Amino acid sequence: MDEEKIYSLSGRTALVTGAARGIGRATAIALAKAGANVAINFQHSLDAAQELSDQIGALGPKSVLLQGDVADSGQVRAMIEKAETELGSISILVNNAGITRDGLLMRMSEEDFDAVIATSLKGAFLCSKAVARGMIKAREGSIINVSSVIALRGNAGQVNYSSAKAGLIGMTKSLARELGARGVRVNAVAPGYVMTDMTAEFPDNMKQQILDNTPLGRLATPEEIASVIVFLASPAAGYITGALIPVDGGLGI
Repeated sequence: MDEEKIYSLSGRTALVTGAARGIGRATAIALAKAGANVAINFQHSLDAAQELSDQIGALGPKSVLLQGDVADSGQVRAMIEKAETELGSISILVNNAGITRDGLLMRMSEEDFDAVIATSLKGAFLCSKAVARGMIKAREGSIINVSSVIALRGNAGQVNYSSAKAGLIGMTKSLARELGARGVRVNAVAPGYVMTDMTAEFPDNMKQQILDNTPLGRLATPEEIASVIVFLASPAAGYITGALIPVDGGLGI
């Protein structure tokens, strides 16, 4: 297989959850640049999702907007049905949707714990379950879970977030064992701190502390995370499954 084909996703359909902003948005664009049609999941940011869809259309591939909550099984089934009706069978799933509800343990409410687990972990379970049958039937597919360096290091005030992201690592390894014989690969990436709307709001002293602990001395761009996700989705990563790839500038060392 020549180099151009080994990285091509032409003719594939990808679903990216939480695609309207940040890593999800960059991933959707990168997948489209590689030739994939993209189903864009979002929950609230309709204008941003529509702008993303227009950008993908300008690149050539097709897209479809899927507004819905990944933590709701009925909404997930409806989204998958719509995506496959308009774009064809999903062969790439990027479980990127996630939220934060930070707070110290003694002040964290059950609602804030449950909300983060529901979106980041249960959402990945529901979406993976919904697409797995089609991937198994086709005997090919790639699921990429977006975890976090915080899953490995922990972080004060983020017991809910770190638990959800650590759970994704266990899910990745279990599904890789379960689905590998059917030709479905399951991998995860663990980003460090990324230049997004959320990190832009960090206090200066917190930003400096992060930079001081990151060997590369800077935050990642969303595109740097997206490029690894697209690699894992491509034929170039055809013998990689059950892997966790840190994309953290060395923060997790």
